[in-house]
Amino acid sequence: MTTTQRTGARTVAGIEMGGTKVVCAVGTGPQDLRERTVIPTTSPDETLGAVGDWVQARLDAGEEPAALGVASFGPVCLDEGDPAYGRITTTPKPGWGDTDVVGRLRERFGLPVGWDTDVNGAALAEQRWGAGQGVGSVVYLTVGTGIGGGAVLDGRPVHGLLHPEMGHVLVERHPDDDYAGRCPYHGRCAEGMASGPAFADRYGTRLELLDPDRQAEAAQLAGYYIGQVTAALVLMLSPQRIVVGGGVPHLTGALEAARAAMVGRLGGYINRPEIVGGAADFVVPPGLGDDAGVLGAIALGLDVNG
Repeated sequence: MTTTQRTGARTVAGIEMGGTKVVCAVGTGPQDLRERTVIPTTSPDETLGAVGDWVQARLDAGEEPAALGVASFGPVCLDEGDPAYGRITTTPKPGWGDTDVVGRLRERFGLPVGWDTDVNGAALAEQRWGAGQGVGSVVYLTVGTGIGGGAVLDGRPVHGLLHPEMGHVLVERHPDDDYAGRCPYHGRCAEGMASGPAFADRYGTRLELLDPDRQAEAAQLAGYYIGQVTAALVLMLSPQRIVVGGGVPHLTGALEAARAAMVGRLGGYINRPEIVGGAADFVVPPGLGDDAGVLGAIALGLDVNG
């Protein structure tokens, strides 16, 4: 008996495409996640070729995925009426601009492809299976090599002119921070001020290699900037929960500092117990841990028509 027959759900192949690595798995959800593999993100031809070979190996082994789900770094085109649909567009990642991800996979395998950003996918997975269960509107914010955010409102990922780009919201510089910001487009946007590379610029090394005092300082700075973003998200999208993932929030005290900064920034304007009570149950770590991204890809595959 196959896993699909046991669970009653169709099996899909999920592909989480990150800027440094691609995570692939087959399954139906958190309790059924198999054949997980990691592929380095190098050139489009090499990376997508390796992804395709992994899918083919699953087919050769007797897996019968009903669809593929791809949750990708971006920006990407999500407008199915646009000739660029399915492509990575203006990414700063060398060689990846205008890469037709969906087209290559459809051409090779003839399977339906669910397609969205990595953070929209993670938001969908957290709302369905993780820290956002039980609420209809969830924002997922990741703070690591870059800063990105996805939103699920009424159970659906948010699309529009493009897709949410929450990491590029401009933030107010901390009074004790003279760093100019590293974003080539905006300088002192959240990504420019609070991403992992921004802290490496300040301290000359990666966060995990800093001494405890420097890590504590970085945690407070990160929280100050992340809190500004989450406050803006509360005002603009009114989510019922914000999930914050990525490497930077793993710093001891960073998430607490972000909650405090958010509450302070809102200034009592949002008079809800979820906020004024300290936000410990409102701004939360991922319930799915490091699997949020690949499970987002699985969720996209489960939801695609075809």
